[in-house]
Amino acid sequence: MSDVADAANVSPSTVSLYLRRPSAVSRKAGAAIAGAIEALGYVPNLMAGGLAAARTRVVGVVVPSMRNAFFAETVSSMQAILSRHGFQVMFGNTDYNDEAELQLVRANLSWSPSAMVLTGLHHAPLTRDLLRDADYPVVEMWELGGEPIDHAVGFSHHEAGRAAARHLLRKGRKRLAFLGARMHEDRRAMQRAEGFAAEAEASGIAAEIVNHIKPASTEAAAALLARALATDPRLDGVATSNDIVALGLLFECSRRGVGVPGDISVIGFGDLEFAAFSNPSLTTIRPFGDVIGEEIARLILDLAEGKRRDAAAINTGFVVVERGSA
Repeated sequence: MSDVADAANVSPSTVSLYLRRPSAVSRKAGAAIAGAIEALGYVPNLMAGGLAAARTRVVGVVVPSMRNAFFAETVSSMQAILSRHGFQVMFGNTDYNDEAELQLVRANLSWSPSAMVLTGLHHAPLTRDLLRDADYPVVEMWELGGEPIDHAVGFSHHEAGRAAARHLLRKGRKRLAFLGARMHEDRRAMQRAEGFAAEAEASGIAAEIVNHIKPASTEAAAALLARALATDPRLDGVATSNDIVALGLLFECSRRGVGVPGDISVIGFGDLEFAAFSNPSLTTIRPFGDVIGEEIARLILDLAEGKRRDAAAINTGFVVVERGSA
């Protein structure tokens, strides 16, 4: 760090401040320090910094699936803000496995992170105990409705499922099903399915929940539709666990000569990029994954500066985006 300071013609404390909070240093000094770091090949020792400050400027982030574009959007928006303030994101994937999540939490805590970010409110008892006992802020993302360990940022999946059912009911659909992939592991998708069924039941309609054991794909969607139609050939309204399954349904309905939305209305979840350009365009639920990431980043920055946040939960909400399929 002294070598970098000499090369940039600034003090070591200015280099230290730049490494922790680049925005706190003038543009001129920041450019000089960045040039010196590049020229000298300097790599900050995060462990040494962590020993001095009792914790590193690392934020551990654990998600259940790298296949899921929602989580990628959240992590990307979170990282964009945190990196401007000198924080680095350490990313891990559990593949919906509680034991894998426990090992990732242990690995992250060994780095004395500035914060831990996990997905959802459900964790193995030992994982919850580790996080409660750790002297670090914990943020659980993408889910509200339970008791968070520390802070939670997200929305109610049960209410999102109910919103999907209400939309189909308003369209006059009376024979409903929720089709999902891997919902025996993806608890948030199952919460949406249960909310969907509950809203249908409140209107006097029994909605079937159909689950495929493999990850979401167009192949899974074809199998799900076949099972749903075998149970109820007059099925006229379908919600799906995500837009990938919904897109597969559009393909399969086209192959079978089933009209959408004439014969069956379809509503997805996620509002992925293709949703507006499919044929027909896909009605879906947009969950604001980028806002979740931004809110988490701001929360972590506030906590790092000792600012108190009274609210344990931040509701980022969702909206139903109506298009051609329902």
